[in-house]
Amino acid sequence: MKPMGPIPPEFAGTDALTIAGHDAEHWIAQAGDTPLFVYDFAIVAARVARLRAAMPDRLQLHYAIKANPHPGMLAAIAPLVDGLDVASGGELEKALVVKPAGVVSFAGPGKRDDELDLAIRSGATLNLESEGEAARALAIGDALGITPRLAIRVNPDFDLKGSGMKMGGRASPFGIDAERVPALVRKLVAAGADWRGFHIYAGSQALSAAAIIDTQAATVALARRLADEAGARAAHVNLGGGFGIPYFAGDQPVDVEAVGAALGECLERDGDPDTHYAIELGRWLAGECGVYLTRIVDRKQSQGETFLIVDGGLHHQLAASGNFGTVVRRNYPVAIARRMAAAETETVSVVGSLCTPLDRLADRVALPPADVGDVVAIFLAGAYGFTASPLLFLGHPSARELFVNLTDAER
Repeated sequence: MKPMGPIPPEFAGTDALTIAGHDAEHWIAQAGDTPLFVYDFAIVAARVARLRAAMPDRLQLHYAIKANPHPGMLAAIAPLVDGLDVASGGELEKALVVKPAGVVSFAGPGKRDDELDLAIRSGATLNLESEGEAARALAIGDALGITPRLAIRVNPDFDLKGSGMKMGGRASPFGIDAERVPALVRKLVAAGADWRGFHIYAGSQALSAAAIIDTQAATVALARRLADEAGARAAHVNLGGGFGIPYFAGDQPVDVEAVGAALGECLERDGDPDTHYAIELGRWLAGECGVYLTRIVDRKQSQGETFLIVDGGLHHQLAASGNFGTVVRRNYPVAIARRMAAAETETVSVVGSLCTPLDRLADRVALPPADVGDVVAIFLAGAYGFTASPLLFLGHPSARELFVNLTDAER
């Protein structure tokens, strides 16, 4: 038997899984069938409120829409956050539906000329990833007769300790090495660009408040040093995000209150009073709001092991299979939806419908007895789930999605 991560508290403690006041079968009937992602926006709204209360007042909050770009999510979260961060022209188009371009920033290597053109025409901020991209953006702006809004994504000389995905402190396709940044800033200013500042992202999926605090302090100091060396104040500094959520056994949630208190002191002590600071979060805001529901279509024994074969799989929820940036295969929290509180009397593996041994959504976990027709719930499916998975692999049907934004009276 292998352990699994903790079920988010919003879904724990009942015998039948309840999502936004209704059981799993209610939402399956609403959607028409499984497999199904259900997103409860009340959980996201509570995360935003908690973060606002914890962070210093001068700090802006951005949502990284790659975590979950569902149209309902974007429409609902846009009024609650100060900006949106995108990583493609497609995401930019979605962001512009719900937010003005002036509070949208576009990062990511390999931007095509048509994407640069779209960002410049719309007035979004481009986070430049290389000197070559800077030259192309300036040329496109000149051709359009539009002053481009340009920031620099910095590849810092440090990383976020304990992060699941390190984004700094090494050679990287992301951002421009810190020592080359001041010269590029001076070039952009001399060219007449609307110089916006820095985007500095050191890592993702960190659970240690101490590590996040140290990285934020280093990021604030780096941004100020680069501005001083460039001789140009940074109007805006995106400190990145990296707040993780507890996916696996033994994981503990980030102490965001400790992070916020320390960041407030850091900005008072070391921050530039003329700079607007922001953090961008996706996973921490949206990850725990989602549940992936998939129905058991077969139950079988093989060489002493029990397999529950479901109608979904890694083509919908790649991350839960351990094939999305996880070095060691560990189990997300999983439950039998109608028997959450029942005794876990058998050890089973939950496997998908794809013809590959990689399609294993839970590996030898303890669950209550389950049979064909029962629904398996896989939690932490609100971020990097549906759109981060190989949807077309082997031609199986797509999953459904339900975005739920009920008032308290409707629950």
